[in-house]
Amino acid sequence: SGIMLKKPVLVESLIVFVIVLFVHTVVWDRYSWCAVALAIQAFYAQFKWDRLLQLGGAVFQFRTAANSGLLPASMVIPLLGIVMKERCKAAGIVYFERFGIVVASTGMLVALFLSVIAVGITKPVPTNTCILTGIAGSIIIYTMKHSLTVSEVIEVLEVLLIFVYLSMILLYLLPRCFTPGEALLVLGGISFVLNQLIKRSLNVVEGRGDPIDFFLLVAVVGIVLLGLFFSVLFIFMDSGTWISSMFFHMMTAVLGLGVIMPWLYRLIQRNPLFWLLQFLFQTQTRVYLLVYWTFLAASACGIVFYQNAKRSSESKKHQASTITRKYFHFIVVATYVPGLIYDHQLLYVAAVLCLAVFIFLEYIRYFRIKPFGQTLRHLLSLFLDERDSGPLILTHIYLLLGMSLPVWLFPRACAPKGTLSGAGALVPYSGVLAVGVGDTIASVFGSTMGEIKWPGTKKTFEGTMTAIFAQIIAVALILIFDSNVNLNSSYAWILASVSLVSLLEAYTTQIDNLLLPLYLQIMFMA
Repeated sequence: SGIMLKKPVLVESLIVFVIVLFVHTVVWDRYSWCAVALAIQAFYAQFKWDRLLQLGGAVFQFRTAANSGLLPASMVIPLLGIVMKERCKAAGIVYFERFGIVVASTGMLVALFLSVIAVGITKPVPTNTCILTGIAGSIIIYTMKHSLTVSEVIEVLEVLLIFVYLSMILLYLLPRCFTPGEALLVLGGISFVLNQLIKRSLNVVEGRGDPIDFFLLVAVVGIVLLGLFFSVLFIFMDSGTWISSMFFHMMTAVLGLGVIMPWLYRLIQRNPLFWLLQFLFQTQTRVYLLVYWTFLAASACGIVFYQNAKRSSESKKHQASTITRKYFHFIVVATYVPGLIYDHQLLYVAAVLCLAVFIFLEYIRYFRIKPFGQTLRHLLSLFLDERDSGPLILTHIYLLLGMSLPVWLFPRACAPKGTLSGAGALVPYSGVLAVGVGDTIASVFGSTMGEIKWPGTKKTFEGTMTAIFAQIIAVALILIFDSNVNLNSSYAWILASVSLVSLLEAYTTQIDNLLLPLYLQIMFMA
């Protein structure tokens, strides 16, 4: 076990594997067998990616100083699909059960595709990995052939196609921003959203689907299209001048009002702006929540400006400490918890809006658009993480994503009375638990009091223990304050899943804001 402990990657893979096996024992059908095969295969392909990254043989430039993270990332989407399918099967809703199966097979194919690429560009040809990839691939494809209808197979292939195009464009334009695993997660998600949007736009049925879901789909796709358009455009133009910044704002307005608005109008059959306003001010609690959130946002901006003033007075290059960065985590927890307790729907829409604003500001900063670009760049350079080596600053977007993905992915249609039974009631809270409570407390305690380090990493034993403890306390508090949650004796399962995810946090080098909530959600839903 000496070799084992020297390599954090192995421990990380082991933890992921344990999670996969847990889900497998709960579900136990052919899809979860596929997931196990995929996990074994990804474990091998991950070593190939790691070696490619060290030798500089990978085709694109990925994020340095992190391993490829193929195994944790490639297991997320298939497992999500599988547990979603199980829940909807229990609720007896066939449409969403099929949807879960489609999600699972899409995730498997995309992950398999990445592994095949890794095997393909390794010289000399790695025979063992080839054989394993071939076996896993044939198992998965055989299962898909026997369980998917033709239209579903076509849909999976469409997603794969979009994924290939997007990954080529994005990895070419933005070097050193992702590891292969993160690229897989982010791009897979975007391509899936795009495919859903196209599919639903082509056959709009009256009353089918929630306007909120359409809002999410259109917002994500619109923002991504905007970004692609501008990055291609600013290859040919200098983006710092006044003319091009005028052009940027004009084009944003044109795309927003001329493309996104009519599209939404077609999907939800009424004026999007009026719908949004009516939605935001529907009840009194919503108005209160909005006021409270505005106050929190203002305080966050205040922290940034205060830190900046402090930096300029000290006049040397001064990085914000870990504690300062964790202020934002506290603010985010304070944002999400009331929304989760009182009004899920409002939180959903607010998170979508917030994501759009964040990414838009990131565009302005990246292209240095005239009025605010430089100042944003200056302000944010203080809070940089060692993980933002690329030209994009992504950690805050990942934080937002990690918190809101559980809310967005919550299978509302399959949940009678709005909550799932047992540990599933905690699903929307998994973001808050994993990132807001666990990660924050682990880093604060670990960096202040930690003595014993986990072998091979910078994380400490004390930090992880405190994190598990804090998450259990948080679950207890949620039980007290949120009357919808009743756990009925699944405490051991909750303890196990929280501990596993905290261990994963200690050992992974991926962006934990993105991975941890998803794994916690998978464990809770299983």
